[in-house]
Amino acid sequence: MRRLPWIFSILIVLGAVLLIVPGAIAAPQPIGLATVPDRAPQPQQPQPIGNDTCLACHSNQSLEKKLLNGDTLSLYVNPDDHANSVHGQAGLTCVQCHTNFDQQHVQDPAKSPGFEANDRRDVSLKLVPLCASCHADQAAKANDSVHSRALQKGNVNAAICTDCHGWHTVRRLTDPATKKLTQDSRVWVPQTCAKCHSTIYAQYKDSVHGAALVSGNPDVPTCIDCHGVHNIGDPTTAAFRLKSPELCSKCHADPTIMDKYKISTQVLNTYVADFHGTTVTLFEKQSPDAQTNKPVCFDCHGVHDIARVDDPQKGLDLKANILKRCQVCHPTATTNFSDAWLSHYIPSPDKYPVVYYVNLFYSVFIPGVLIPMAILVVLDVSSVVRRKLRKQKGQPKPPAPPAAGASASGKESSHD
Repeated sequence: MRRLPWIFSILIVLGAVLLIVPGAIAAPQPIGLATVPDRAPQPQQPQPIGNDTCLACHSNQSLEKKLLNGDTLSLYVNPDDHANSVHGQAGLTCVQCHTNFDQQHVQDPAKSPGFEANDRRDVSLKLVPLCASCHADQAAKANDSVHSRALQKGNVNAAICTDCHGWHTVRRLTDPATKKLTQDSRVWVPQTCAKCHSTIYAQYKDSVHGAALVSGNPDVPTCIDCHGVHNIGDPTTAAFRLKSPELCSKCHADPTIMDKYKISTQVLNTYVADFHGTTVTLFEKQSPDAQTNKPVCFDCHGVHDIARVDDPQKGLDLKANILKRCQVCHPTATTNFSDAWLSHYIPSPDKYPVVYYVNLFYSVFIPGVLIPMAILVVLDVSSVVRRKLRKQKGQPKPPAPPAAGASASGKESSHD
């Protein structure tokens, strides 16, 4: 019992030591791990680079890069351009397109520039695969276009993605609800094509289609309605020429569009029904790559400079103008040569009534003659057949020849 005060004293001293020197008594270690050092802490994953990080430098208008040929490329990016673009509105960040730019570039752009390019055009060409990584379908179509074929032949100035859509200002072209081009986009399309095809655009904007487009008409075609969007074909080929009537008929045979302007929707039917159209149709089906001198729509109406039919200079409603067109292929055509042209209208009491009533007369007269004649022929043939049948019934039947066995037995009996 006397030892208890000493034991309590020792316990109190040990408790004080533990309080003063924490960790003096280590937790028990498993056998075999006593000499193994603590594991190194796992490195933290780098945080994704946000647009603010990029714009901290690239919003500086004086930021530039020296290209390999000595040209200077501005690296300035207007923050509003990306924010207002279709990519910015969708929440895409800079590094989702500029995938070569990482944390090392942020820390030291000089040592990790992200890319090198020979010249300014080479900069744009290097971006094409980046666009294709998200827009694979469009890229596949573009690879089969006249622009891509020109690029493959060495024409580095042939149109690529950024030439049409821009870099940081990529705009939304379609209405999300209808998936159709907005009217602003329809006006923007030919203006974009004009960057390379300025002469054609000058003709188009003054044509009946271009002038109506600028005034807000949603029914007229823009460049891509005829030439395609990404899969733009070569318009100089025989196949495109033979196919062009179908391109025109997409609008001009559609009553929902043409009825607004009181224009005939029989353009394709009347064209195919005449000599010119029949020949072109045969060529298209049998020899689509063969040349033909028969006219298609744009030979008479023009290509990009299509005028109103009542235009005093080019309108085909005027006899003098249409005669000039006819004389391109028929140089000896006289003044009355074009009078047979019915302007893609099927004759009716309102349009070309003389032709209509002549056709109506013959549509009654010809069957009225041929059907009675056919009836007479049938009656005559049937009368001849009936007479022959009656004669055959009235004639007596010839006696039947004797049987072969009977004649043989008769001969035998005579010898007996």
